Amino acid sequence: MGEKIRLDRFLADMGKGSRSQVKEAARKGRVRVNGQVERKTDRKVEPGFDQVLFDGCEVRYCTWEYYLLNKPQGVVSATEDGRHRTVVELLGPEGRKGLFPVGRLDIDTEGLLLLTNDGELAHRLLSPKKHVDKQYYALVSGRLARDAVEQAAAGMVLADGTKLLAAKLEILPGQGRRWHGGDGRGGLSAKGRTREEGQEEPCFTEIRLTLQEGKFHQVKRMVEALGGTVVYLKRLSMGPLKLEEGMRPGEYRRLTQEEVLLLKEWTGEG
Repeated sequence: MGEKIRLDRFLADMGKGSRSQVKEAARKGRVRVNGQVERKTDRKVEPGFDQVLFDGCEVRYCTWEYYLLNKPQGVVSATEDGRHRTVVELLGPEGRKGLFPVGRLDIDTEGLLLLTNDGELAHRLLSPKKHVDKQYYALVSGRLARDAVEQAAAGMVLADGTKLLAAKLEILPGQGRRWHGGDGRGGLSAKGRTREEGQEEPCFTEIRLTLQEGKFHQVKRMVEALGGTVVYLKRLSMGPLKLEEGMRPGEYRRLTQEEVLLLKEWTGEG
């Protein structure tokens, strides 16, 4: 026999509403256990053994949960915060207790963020020893050093002595172009930017940067060391997970079983 849990927790964990909402649904006859209408949600059920139906559809209990989120700007990568909305709150009623972000993205950074309650997998994904690639797109103000690609590949040492692993820096087409508007990725707008007459218009560079670690403000600090300033940053991928083009900031979805298996294989589980 496996561990039994309360029916209201079972359904709430699986995104069927809060416990109070689940209790109300049960009172209305919307919940069945082993073929029988169950109006009391304090009873215990055994996941994998007892059959639970909600509105006629079977609900299977998952111990571990995995969500891919396109984190928007203005939201913090935390489980709770006194001033800002958190990434966990973006999941709404689907956000069962115990979920947390795997790593962090700065409040002004967008892009792929994994949320889970699987602490072991999260630890492996974040370990530099596992060499899990994390790829970023950045719009950079200023001109990077001529040997920026080589510096990144050699493993940089920042001004404060922080040693970085080798990284892959790609300068995207349009190096040195003049930037007159948004970057086309839902990020910045040039509105409000002014310059004095005779002042040279700022130059912007687009880069793609692939890291295998995640030190504090690493992308921004690397770019500064190479002569530029990050004005827009977005994470595109993490290991085998990639952010879909049509996924808007704030949108999320559960990982497929195949994606979970890929992540575990990528990090060497088993």
